[in-house]
Amino acid sequence: MSLDLDIHLNRGRFTLELKVTAPAGVTVIFGPSGCGKTTLLRAVAGLESVDRGQIVIDGSDMTERPAHRRAVGYLFQEPRLLPHLNVLRNLKFAQKMGRKVTEQSFDEVIALLELGHLLDRAPFALSGGEAQRVALGRALLSAPKCLCLDEPLSALDQGLKHRILPYLERLRDRTDIPILYVHDAAEMARLADHIVLMQAGRCLLSGPAEAILSDPAAVPYLGVRAAGTVISGQVMAPDPITGLAVVGFDGGQLILPELAQNKGCTIRIRILAQDIVLAREKPSGLSALNVFEGTITQLHSGQGPGVMVQFKTGNTLFLARVTQYSSRKMELAVGQNIFAIVKATAFDPAGIGT
Repeated sequence: MSLDLDIHLNRGRFTLELKVTAPAGVTVIFGPSGCGKTTLLRAVAGLESVDRGQIVIDGSDMTERPAHRRAVGYLFQEPRLLPHLNVLRNLKFAQKMGRKVTEQSFDEVIALLELGHLLDRAPFALSGGEAQRVALGRALLSAPKCLCLDEPLSALDQGLKHRILPYLERLRDRTDIPILYVHDAAEMARLADHIVLMQAGRCLLSGPAEAILSDPAAVPYLGVRAAGTVISGQVMAPDPITGLAVVGFDGGQLILPELAQNKGCTIRIRILAQDIVLAREKPSGLSALNVFEGTITQLHSGQGPGVMVQFKTGNTLFLARVTQYSSRKMELAVGQNIFAIVKATAFDPAGIGT
């Protein structure tokens, strides 16, 4: 399935005008406050009318259909469960609002989100993370052809966020529907298959997550501290000498202190641009365990003191940040071979997803 948007919406001084395609999987909508992220989701769901254009979901034009006939599940920042119904009845209520859902599908959603032990509870007896999982289950049980998740974790503390992210990963990997997701850069790197960068109601950049996050042109919109690399790799047998975890990717291997995932599991790892050190010659005698050779593909000098350096190792694009002084001193240039050093301790276990 896919979601194809070509819409124009005017609300006084604000105009939303963009043309994008969101394939199956998670498309993260990212941009500054007021750029139109929530308005976009509301337009897709039918909660906001558009002045002209098309909203096509799975080949069907939904533009003129009312919200309850669009087959769009919407998850807000707050769970918004019906307080007088227990969890089971909240979930069953969702089935009445959507297309026919079989008992097998119902059981699959319960298993996917691990809701079985919560079915008899009242909403007030749920933790923030449990309530949000129930709300997500309710959205799924409406049998949607598209999901809109509007900052679903913003009301949760950091610990709850990390506990609910695996459920969102399962949702991404086990369904074939487009999921529009609005939230921050850390979750974007972990969850996104596709990224749309927005500013002032328009799409600035759109593409696969790995390409966007490692694109120097995206840094002014993502923010220097959010820019970096997302690597997809496979967990391998631990290093026989150090006992440390090893992840193989297209271009080499990463050594990490530890991993919760088992051998053979495919994972995604985020490396911040500021955590990569560059060298013109292969270094020796370092405590750092990860050293990669690559070729510089782009250099981008911003208005500040930094230079973003994109380089390629195998088929994997990396992004590093150095000072303009270092760039001049090293005489960095496109096409030049470079060595990248990454400390094993630079990886945040909470930022590693499946």
